[in-house]
Amino acid sequence: MVRLRFGRTNEKTTESAPRPEESESPAARPTAAEVFAATPPVPAGVAREEHEFIQAVQQRLLAEPDPPRAKLDAEPDYFYKRISAIANELLQTSERVVSERERARLTQLALADILGFGPIEQFLADESVSEIMVNGPRQIWIERGGRLFETGASFQDDEHVRRIISRIIAPLGRRCDDSSPMVDARLPDGSRVNAIIPPLCLNGPSLTIRKFSKKPLTVDDLIRFGALTPEVAEFIRACVVAQLNIVVAGGTGTGKTTMLNVLSSFIPDDERIITIENAAELKLMQRHVVTLESRPANLEGKGAIEIRDLMINSLRMRPNRIVVGECRGGEALDMLQAMNTGHDGSMTTVHANTARDTLSRMETMCLMAGMDLPARAIREQIASAVNIIVHIERHQDGSRKVGRICEITGLEGDVISMSDIFAFKHGGVVDGKVVGALMPTGVRPRAMERFAQHEITLSPQVFGYGTVRPGTR
Repeated sequence: MVRLRFGRTNEKTTESAPRPEESESPAARPTAAEVFAATPPVPAGVAREEHEFIQAVQQRLLAEPDPPRAKLDAEPDYFYKRISAIANELLQTSERVVSERERARLTQLALADILGFGPIEQFLADESVSEIMVNGPRQIWIERGGRLFETGASFQDDEHVRRIISRIIAPLGRRCDDSSPMVDARLPDGSRVNAIIPPLCLNGPSLTIRKFSKKPLTVDDLIRFGALTPEVAEFIRACVVAQLNIVVAGGTGTGKTTMLNVLSSFIPDDERIITIENAAELKLMQRHVVTLESRPANLEGKGAIEIRDLMINSLRMRPNRIVVGECRGGEALDMLQAMNTGHDGSMTTVHANTARDTLSRMETMCLMAGMDLPARAIREQIASAVNIIVHIERHQDGSRKVGRICEITGLEGDVISMSDIFAFKHGGVVDGKVVGALMPTGVRPRAMERFAQHEITLSPQVFGYGTVRPGTR
């Protein structure tokens, strides 16, 4: 008999929530988001009893004989129904009265742990959660609205966390064990996953999941969120169509991949695009796209395919444009080479605190390629290859905005010269929100010549000509 000692299991309710096993079809089932949203947060003190209940369901399921293959083919949701039935049987024989709402929540917990991703399933189903951070089995933090919150959810022990990590990475052919204690992976919806386990992580297995919207954000969404303005959107669209090479820069969690997705959406459908990533996250809507993904070494320490290898191979695949999810090492040199050898309109992202720092970061990454190149030769490559830098900032209120759009104008002596086309003007903080706007600097970009070659005409108002700027008369 399962003993339920939850403080809120005696609550009375007149609602008659349907039990999961009574659903007519998979479409009729309550989703995890609906079930958890209907129930207040669970106090951390009841986590141990929830784990005991889930273990009891697992033991009952494991004690049953394996169903024949024909039955599984005929009923794709067989295990969903069987786990739901076992959970309800155990709840009916418990000592305490359990409301229908609590019954649905506990059943969903058992389903999540056995068929899904355990305690973090509820946060994966919550659209308002943008990041999930597991610090060992006892702490689960989430990011919502740009701010961090600790949840009352927890894993049972280290082995429980490692089991969920294995469930995430196994379909991708990756591993996280003593011989390879770090791994980058992705969820089926494209969310980014990083896991690291002891002995590298001293407080237990750590799991970080950066969620991406199920529906890719569009440029209109970014305008609505205040990340950029319609004028800036018009400019960056023209840059992509005119095949300018673009680098998206910013700190961790600023939205570089989201911006790269938006930029890629402007690429014409008749061009062949090769995407290269460590873990495939880009969601391009064009039909002529080839997605390449790096591969870690096998158990023998062999067979690793790095981003650099994929970059070299992509040049033989007749690409019109190459989109690299992130440059973090020697592949930056190969990316510059591609931009300088006929693959105009290529894009990538770089971690950097400012637009100027982006150039220094790229120079450092080129040196990581192991080539004994003089600094001036690298700077010449950068100056001739990169046309536009889009720098994204994350403000103290959690909002993400384009902070600066710069144009590389050439090499003056040993210094790469650049000019700001748009810059974010801070207006202070009002009611906890950052106030300001992305304004044109009045500089006419040299890229206008490329725009003219592609028959692209931009209104003078895009660059602040013929308009009254805030604070002027």
